[in-house]
Amino acid sequence: MLNRPTAWATLLLVTTFAAGIVVGVGGRALWGRVAYGGAPERGRGVEPLVAELTDELALTPVQRDSVHAILQRHFTRMAAVWDTVRPRFDALRAEMDSEVTAHLTPDQQAKYRDHMARHRHQREKTDSSGKKR
Repeated sequence: MLNRPTAWATLLLVTTFAAGIVVGVGGRALWGRVAYGGAPERGRGVEPLVAELTDELALTPVQRDSVHAILQRHFTRMAAVWDTVRPRFDALRAEMDSEVTAHLTPDQQAKYRDHMARHRHQREKTDSSGKKR
């Protein structure tokens, strides 16, 4: 039998894996605003995501209804999980940036910050629409 910390770690791992699957299938539009602070073009939530998936996957009405029900059932809980994980993610990113800049000259530090800002902005644009622009 698993002890309590191991069980919680396993549950967190499985939950993270499941969230990754949803994002990989089409959740980028859904999570764009939450994850990167940007406003997605088509809005945030289940409805815009279902509309995108219906278009991109040519879902039948029955498939659309099933996918909608599944996403609706999980959306609130997944958003709550991200809200608890985001501060840790942001802290890790800040730690990474700090470690990298410690090895750079002042000029390189400024260029690194500019590069990362452009990279994160481009990723925000990509993730908020679900497509590379």
